[in-house]
Amino acid sequence: MDSISPYSLIIVASVVLIISFFFGEVARKTSIPSVILLIFLGILANLGLKAAQVGTIDFLPILEILGIVGLIMIVLEAALELKLERDKVIPISIALGVALVGLLLSTWITALILERFIEGMDTLHAWIYATPLSILSSAIIIPSVVDMKKLKKEFHIYESTFSDILGIILFYFLIGRLDTGSHGEHGGGSGFGQFILTIVLTVILSVIFSYLIVLIFQKIRSHVKLFLLISVLMLLYAVGKKMHLSSLIIILIFGLIIANMQLFFRGRLRTMLDEKKANDVYEGLHVLTMETAFVVRTFFFVIFGMTITFESLANPLVIGVSLLILVIIYFIRFILLRASVGADLIPQLFIAPRGLITVLLFYAIPVEAEVAGFDQGILVFIILGTGLIMTVSMIYDKRRAYTAIRKAKSLPVNVVKWKAPGLDQN
Repeated sequence: MDSISPYSLIIVASVVLIISFFFGEVARKTSIPSVILLIFLGILANLGLKAAQVGTIDFLPILEILGIVGLIMIVLEAALELKLERDKVIPISIALGVALVGLLLSTWITALILERFIEGMDTLHAWIYATPLSILSSAIIIPSVVDMKKLKKEFHIYESTFSDILGIILFYFLIGRLDTGSHGEHGGGSGFGQFILTIVLTVILSVIFSYLIVLIFQKIRSHVKLFLLISVLMLLYAVGKKMHLSSLIIILIFGLIIANMQLFFRGRLRTMLDEKKANDVYEGLHVLTMETAFVVRTFFFVIFGMTITFESLANPLVIGVSLLILVIIYFIRFILLRASVGADLIPQLFIAPRGLITVLLFYAIPVEAEVAGFDQGILVFIILGTGLIMTVSMIYDKRRAYTAIRKAKSLPVNVVKWKAPGLDQN
C-alpha cells in the first residue's frame, strides 16, 4: 500500500463509483441487485491483488467505519421515505409485526442450530451469533425494490428498516447481558427492566433533539448547513453509542419527524415552524442522504467482497449449518407472509438478504464473546446465498410480469378489456 500514490487511489475510487453507477442501471433492467454485483467486483479485485502479489491489506478498520456511516445514511434515507398517514397504519403495523416475529423466530431457531453443531457455543453466545444472521439488509433491499409496485415496495422498506433497528437493539441487549453477567440465574429481570428504560430514554431524547434540530436548522442561512446537519446526527449517534443508548432510534425518529412535519408540528409548535425553509432542509437532506448512501454502500460492499475467502466454504460443517439456516429463514418467512400478506408471495418470500448490518454486527462481537469454533464461512455463505436467491426470484418475477403483458397485448381488444382488471390485480 505504501507504494500506491494518492492519484492512483483517486483513480481506483473514481472507477469503482462509475462502475457502481452502471451496476445500478444493470439492476434496473435485469433485477440483479447492484449490491451483489459490487460484492463480486470486490472478489475479483481481491483476486487481482493476489495475482499482482500485493501485500496483505487490513480492510477491517475501513469496513467498520464505512458500515457505521452507511448504516446511519441508509436508515435516514428510509425514514425520510416513510409518510405517516392514516391509511398506512395497517401496512406499517403488518411490516413491524413481520419484522419483529421473523427476527425473534429466526434468531431463536438459528441459535439452536449453532448451539447444536458449533463446538463451544452456549445459549447466550449462540443468540449473539444468530442475531446478525437473522436481520434483513435494508442496504440491499431498499435500492432493489424501487421499481416494484407501490404497496410491495413500501412493505419492504418498512420491514427492512424495522428489522435493522430491532435487530441492532436485540444484539446490544444480548451483549449487555454478557457484560453484566445478567444472563445467569439472578439479575435477568433487572437487566430487562434496564433495557426497556434505555429504550424509553432514547426515544424521549430522540424526540427532543429532533425538534430542536428542525427548529434551529430552518434558521441557518449558510449553504453548507446540510453537511453540518449530517455531522450533528453522526455526533448524536456516536455519543449515544458511548452512553449505551439505541442510537439508531435517534436517526429514525429525526427522519420521521422531518418527513412528517405537518403531523408532528401542531398547535404552538406550528407557529414556530417555517414550512418553506424546513421543507428546503428536508429536500436537500433527502438528496444528500441518497447520494451519500450510494457512495458508502458502494465502497462497503466492494471492500467486503475483497475480504471474502472461499477456503472455508468447502467445509462440510459450514455447508450443512448454512443450508439449515437458509431453510429456516425461508420457512419462517413463508409462514409469516402467508398469514399477513396473502397468497401472492413472489418475490416477497425470497427478498430476505443479509448484508451490511450482518457484517457490521459480526465485527462488533466483543473478543470475550467470540467462539473459536464458529467458522466465518457461515457468514459468507448466508450473505451470498440469500443474495443470490433474491436475485433469481426478482429475475423470475420480472420475466413473469413481462410474459403477462405480452400475453395481454396478443389478445383481441374485447378480451383484453375483459381481462384487464384481473391483470392489474396481479
